[in-house]
Amino acid sequence: MNFQLGLIAKKIGMTQIFAEDGTRVPVTVLHVAGNVVTAHRTVERDGYTALQVGFEEKKESRVNKPELGLFKKAGVTPRQEVREFRVAPGKLSEFPVGGDLSATLFAEGALVDVTGISKGKGYQGVIKRHNMEGEKNSHGQHEFFRHGGSIGCRKTPGRVHRGKRMTGHMGDDRVTCQNLKVAKIDAENSLILVRGPIPGAANCYVTIRHAIKPAIRANTNTGA
Repeated sequence: MNFQLGLIAKKIGMTQIFAEDGTRVPVTVLHVAGNVVTAHRTVERDGYTALQVGFEEKKESRVNKPELGLFKKAGVTPRQEVREFRVAPGKLSEFPVGGDLSATLFAEGALVDVTGISKGKGYQGVIKRHNMEGEKNSHGQHEFFRHGGSIGCRKTPGRVHRGKRMTGHMGDDRVTCQNLKVAKIDAENSLILVRGPIPGAANCYVTIRHAIKPAIRANTNTGA
């Protein structure tokens, strides 16, 4: 079982910072204020151990009665986003229900996994969706410059293979970027600066967790 404790965050946008040697570092700014533990999941009751975490306050008028009852039982105000993070059985006592989780859960230089919903691009053709070349603009070509070309298999097997790259809906997918480096922690303002871009538009909700494959990244960088 992989235990990835993390936080829910709001993507503010991208900016840049400068390292001590003057190198410019592109970073994504994540705001994590408002993370609170709303419930525990235990082996005895649920079959697994996890923390249920809520993020950003929400008006009671926007919450249905069953959900409102759960929040009142936990002694916290209703939350916009609620997600679970698997933890080891012995770790539940370290994070009591109603307690806040802050940016100090992570350290500068640590590797993290960030999950979000990518930007939706709508219905797109094969050139934009799959980076295909398109047809030649010569020798009598007419009206089919951006088409995908042949998709069949002639007589055998006489059908289109499953997974054939074609036109269709692009983006709006759940995407996880692994082994991103935490460039800076601003605990006073509840900000986490992650090196590089992450999926999603500005002001969208993302999940940031401790990296699940840090050893693999380290071995790759050292040539092992």
